[in-house]
Amino acid sequence: MKKAILIILGLFILVVGVLAIVIATRPDDYTISRSASFAGPPERVFEQVNDLRKWKAWSPWAKLDPEMKETYSGQESGTGSTYTWAGNNEVGEGRMTIIDSRPYEAVKIDLEFLKPFSSKTLTEFSMKPDSGKTNVTWTMSGKHDMVSKAFGLFIDMDNMVGTDFEKGLAQMKTIVESGQ
Repeated sequence: MKKAILIILGLFILVVGVLAIVIATRPDDYTISRSASFAGPPERVFEQVNDLRKWKAWSPWAKLDPEMKETYSGQESGTGSTYTWAGNNEVGEGRMTIIDSRPYEAVKIDLEFLKPFSSKTLTEFSMKPDSGKTNVTWTMSGKHDMVSKAFGLFIDMDNMVGTDFEKGLAQMKTIVESGQ
């Protein structure tokens, strides 16, 4: 009986050790990016991403919690503009601060999730004019900790977040192209 317990314990330690090695060797960095082409100039896209108050109209997460608490501070738009939210389990709690705003070219945002898990990422929207259209790219990049590396073994973050980016870009496209 003791021998069987020792064998089972040894196998358990081996499996945990192998899993720890697999998790530790996963990439430290991640980037999730999606692009879309909008009819119209970059100015209209820039207005939507540079003013955090406008995100409510196109953000894929804005309608997930009608009771979500939202606060805006700092500049009204552009560098220094900050948005904080606290909501249900689907939207969690966090803060976004625009750290770089280049008119009609790009907006960079420090994105900090506080709940349900803590993490920091860099989010960027870039806009490039192309024959009367604007190519828009929404990118999020950051560093994995051990928990997110382990999570990534079971959940495809690129697919999960990328799908939300696609929804947001589609909703923003409707607004930009309608001239709202």
